[in-house]
Amino acid sequence: MTACSKEKPVTNIVKSDFGVLADGSKADLYTLTNANGMEVKVTNYGGAITSWTAPDKDGKYANIALGYETVEDYVAGSPYFGAIIGRYGNRIAGGKFTLGDSTYQLPLNDGPNSLHGGEKGFDKVLWTATPADGEEPQLKLSYLAKDGEQGYPGNLQVTVTYTLQKDNSLKIDYEATTDKETVVNLTNHTYFNLAGGGAITDHVLTLDADRFLPVSETLIPTGERRAVAGTVFDFTRATRIGDGIGAGDEQIRFGKGYDHCWVFTDSSTTLKPVGRVSDPKSGREMEVLTTEPAIQFYSGNFMTGEYKGKGGRSYPYRTGFCLETQHYPDSPNQPSFPSTLLKPGETYTSTTVYRFL
Repeated sequence: MTACSKEKPVTNIVKSDFGVLADGSKADLYTLTNANGMEVKVTNYGGAITSWTAPDKDGKYANIALGYETVEDYVAGSPYFGAIIGRYGNRIAGGKFTLGDSTYQLPLNDGPNSLHGGEKGFDKVLWTATPADGEEPQLKLSYLAKDGEQGYPGNLQVTVTYTLQKDNSLKIDYEATTDKETVVNLTNHTYFNLAGGGAITDHVLTLDADRFLPVSETLIPTGERRAVAGTVFDFTRATRIGDGIGAGDEQIRFGKGYDHCWVFTDSSTTLKPVGRVSDPKSGREMEVLTTEPAIQFYSGNFMTGEYKGKGGRSYPYRTGFCLETQHYPDSPNQPSFPSTLLKPGETYTSTTVYRFL
C-alpha cells in the first residue's frame, strides 16, 4: 500500500508583526502575492502600502513604492507614504466648510488650510483587517470615524479593500456610509518610483485630462478649469515629467513643481483608463484606471532626504511621485465643483486600479 501525502496549500496572503504603537496596540503587516510573483505589503496602520514589487523589461522584480520597515517609523514622521487618505483627501480652504446651517472647523495642518483629513487623518489610525486568501489575495480594512473626529460631522463607516489581481494590478475599492450629512473624498497616497530609485524626472507620463485646476499661492483651486493645451500641464501625449517641472510658470512656482489636480476628459463614473506612466530605463509601465473625475499628480516637491526608508535609505528631492485619484480639492467650498456630499442612506463608492503592463 502506498502512503498518500497532501501537498501543503499555497498561501497568497501572510500576516506578520509590524511593531507596537504608544498605546500598546500592535500593528500588523500583510503580504499579498500573486502567481506571477508580484508582492504588495500593506499594514493596518493607516492602510499603508509599505512596498510593492513589479517586473522590469527583463522580468526582474524590484520595489517601486516608497515606505518604511516598521510602524514606529510611520508614527515618527511620514509624508503619507502609501496611506489611505481621508476623511477628505487634499486641501480644504481655511479648514472650514458649511453644511446647511452648520459650519465645521477642521485642524489647520497645511498653513492656513486643512490637508488630508487633518492632524490625525485615516493615515494615522489602526484599521481592522480581514484577509482573504485565494488566487487573487484580498485585504479588507475597516474603520469607524466618529462624529466630530477631526471636526467632521457624522459617524462614518469606511471600508477599503485591496485586491492583488492575476494581471499584475492592484485594485482598491472604497466604500463609506454615514448617519449625518458629511463630506467624503478618499484616495491612496502611494509614492511610486518605477526605476526603483533615483529621481523620477525621467519618467514619462500620460493623462487623459484636457483641463487642470489652477491654484492660489496656498494651493487652493481658484475655481477655474484651465485648458492644458499649450502649457506645461499638458500630458495628453506621453511627456517626460522633468521637461516642464522647472519651468517659470506661475503655477509651477506655487506648487514648487507639480502638485495640482487634473480633470479627466471622460467625466463618467465608470471604471476607465485615465493615465499611464513609464520608466524608459527599466521598461516598467503602469496604467491607472478609476471611477473618479480627477487625479492629483504630485512630483515629490517637498521631499528633503530627511525620511529614511528601508535599510536606512533616504528619499531625497523628487525621488517619488503620486497619482491620487479623487474628487476636486476644496469642493465643499466651491459649488461649481462635483459634490463630495454624503447623506444618510447613501453609500459612497469608488474604485481605482494600478496595473503594471
